[in-house]
Amino acid sequence: MTNGDIDRVAAAYRRLRTAARIRRPCAPVRDLIGPDDEKLAYAVQSRLTEARIRDGRRAVGRKVGLTSPAVQRQLGVDRPDFGMLFDDMACAESWPIRLDRLLQPRIEAEVAFVLRDDITDPGVTAVTVRDRVAYAAAALEIVDSRIAGWDITFADTVADNGSSGLFVLGADQVSLDAVEPAAVQMTMSVNGAVASTGSGEACLGDPLRALAWLARTAVGHGDPLRAGEVVLSGALGPMVPVTAGMRVRAHLTGLGAVQATFTAPVTKGGS
Repeated sequence: MTNGDIDRVAAAYRRLRTAARIRRPCAPVRDLIGPDDEKLAYAVQSRLTEARIRDGRRAVGRKVGLTSPAVQRQLGVDRPDFGMLFDDMACAESWPIRLDRLLQPRIEAEVAFVLRDDITDPGVTAVTVRDRVAYAAAALEIVDSRIAGWDITFADTVADNGSSGLFVLGADQVSLDAVEPAAVQMTMSVNGAVASTGSGEACLGDPLRALAWLARTAVGHGDPLRAGEVVLSGALGPMVPVTAGMRVRAHLTGLGAVQATFTAPVTKGGS
């Protein structure tokens, strides 16, 4: 990178880091790094990852985003992206999620993979990656954006760690011998009413294809996927805005169910 690129990356990093710290959405960063400069966007994300690790957080996996053709068309991009998952992003089904942990949350249902082995093969495919997976699980990803009004381009969301927030894994751990991810059918309900439906085919045609893309990309970035990591492979259907009092339950055929509840922040002086 040129000295000018380094300065622009640093400015974008500071803008996003400050927004997360003061819990107030900021302006997009594309004025600094451009709307689709992949190299600079991932450089910003890398700086934010380093900062979270300095803060004591531990990386536990990755997430794939922009896997839906409809979302790609909306943002004018033709490729997926990825972000990092950290230990403090994992939520238990049994504990309500307070909305003061988030800024502009939306929720979507996904197939999650937990890896059995490191993946260092730059030519891994959707076929060969199956043997690297320990199990699959139903998952809810609570996406979020530090950028005001979700006014994002490809570079904005990449820089902002793939618009990541939190995630919840279902209890069932299913071998890929027992389920075909591309054939999974998803129904997500909010307070008992169906709010989103979709299928494994909506995720790049096959969640395993998304996993293989991520594995190749991670190798290319010099940070291969490792055994034990969680991979959220991408949305199976439309995401839904999150509000206080929501009870969300997603059922994925062959993978079981996963649920989350959301509560309002506890106000000062409240019980």
